[in-house]
Formats: sequence, C-alpha cells, structure tokens
Amino acid sequence: MKNLIILGCSLVGMLLGLKTVNGQEFKFAFLTDMHVHSDSTLGQVEHRLKALPAQIELILSGGDNVDIDNLKSTDLSRGEQRLKQLKNLFDGARKPYRMAIGNHDRLPRDLRNGKNDFELFERTFGQTYYAFEYKGWKFIILNSVETKDNQYVIGEKQMVWLQDLIKSTAKEQPLVVVSHVPFLSVYYPVLEGRYTFDDTFANQKQVFDLFKEHNLKLVLQGHMHLYEEIKVKGVQFITAGAVSGNWWNGSFEGTAPGHLEVNVKGQDFSWKYVK
Repeated sequence: MKNLIILGCSLVGMLLGLKTVNGQEFKFAFLTDMHVHSDSTLGQVEHRLKALPAQIELILSGGDNVDIDNLKSTDLSRGEQRLKQLKNLFDGARKPYRMAIGNHDRLPRDLRNGKNDFELFERTFGQTYYAFEYKGWKFIILNSVETKDNQYVIGEKQMVWLQDLIKSTAKEQPLVVVSHVPFLSVYYPVLEGRYTFDDTFANQKQVFDLFKEHNLKLVLQGHMHLYEEIKVKGVQFITAGAVSGNWWNGSFEGTAPGHLEVNVKGQDFSWKYVK
C-alpha cells in the first residue's frame, strides 16, 4: 500500500508538471506602424512603451517602424539615427522584443537594387525574417515586403527557409506568424467597394497552405492602419491598427491610434486593442 501511495504521488506530480509545461501563461504586446519621423513621434512611441502594463513580458513590432523609404539620399543618415533612437527606446523597455520590417523601413526606391533594400533595418535590428520560441509557443516573423513583378511576396529563399522551419516544428506546437503586409484584408471592399490584390502579398495562399498540418493559432498583420479581425479555418487574423493612427493625425477610418495586447493561457489566447 505504501508503495502504491508513493507511486500515486509520483504520478500526480508528473501530471502537474505536464500541466505546468502545457499551461504556461504570458502576455505580449504587438505594436505596428509606428512611422517614426520626428522627435515628437519618437516621444509618442516612448510614452506608449512606458505605459505598457507590467504584465507584458514580450513586445513585437509589426513593421513600418521608421519612415526611411520616403527620404532623400542626403537624409539617410537622419533616418538611420531614428532607427537607432527607436532601438534605444525598445532596449530601455527592459523586456524582450522582436522587430518586423515594413515597406517604409526599406531604402528609398531610387537607392534600392534588390540586394540592399533592407540595409538600414538589418544594420540596426538584424535579420528581416526569423523565428523564436517563448514559453512553448513559436513566433515566426516574416519579411513580406520583398517584391516581384511589382507585388509584395515572400521571396524564394525565404520560402525555402519557411518550409524547412515548418517541417522541423512539432505539429501540436502553437504558432504565431507576424507579417507586415497582410495575408487577408477587407480594407478595399469595406472602404472603396472593390476587391483587389493591392496590399496583400501575392503568394499568401501558398504560405498559408504550408501550415495545414500544423497548429497555427494567430496571424498578426499591419500595413493597413485599420483594425480588422478575420477568422479562417480556425486561424485568427488580426490587422492591429497603427500606433501612428492616421500617420499621427488622429484616427484612421474609425481606428484610433493603438496597439494590441494578447493574453496567452496554455494553447488559448485572448486579446484587446488598446487605444
């Protein structure tokens, strides 16, 4: 009987241990479309970072961090300085953070040659696509501002990387994908009454289909400055407005300047848009 009791206690301990592993809780923030272009806009981002709840453990960027692509070549050093200032703000938050790249983080069009497009971003923040794990969840940060035939795409090299990453990922592991340019958006049908491929990346279905046998839970998007929630095949897509709102001129089409906060409990999550 004594042995049975000890065995029973050991089994309960094992089960509790498993529950702890599978039931980790954490909270993260998703800030997209900051469009820093001045000291005042940098100050607004600093204020938002400082106002994040203490419970936030992780911060994600959704791209369009600093307006670089509209600068003249003579002003690039100023743009690079803004990137470094923004990095200092995120460093100062003293929480782990990961950055995504947006179309406005690229070099100006007349300076891009297809090889150096992301030079300033990479010099400041590192790789433009990558993955990391946090408390049992895997986060996949895409570079959705590569281009082909004048359309945004996930490029061939990145696709090979993504295919290999997914193959090496356990099918039950919960996944979050961050993409600046949306997979899905109802921006144009709602605002302009037309359907178009503008401002979604061209091979989004090919990318989405890679996750068919995996546990993709959440796709976080930017670019549109509009708040959207779309759920397809059990995957929650959220286009999370913009920190800059209507590029620092108030709300954009009813979406106030804001960011997303996500609560994770085990394999479940909830969220709110914080204005």
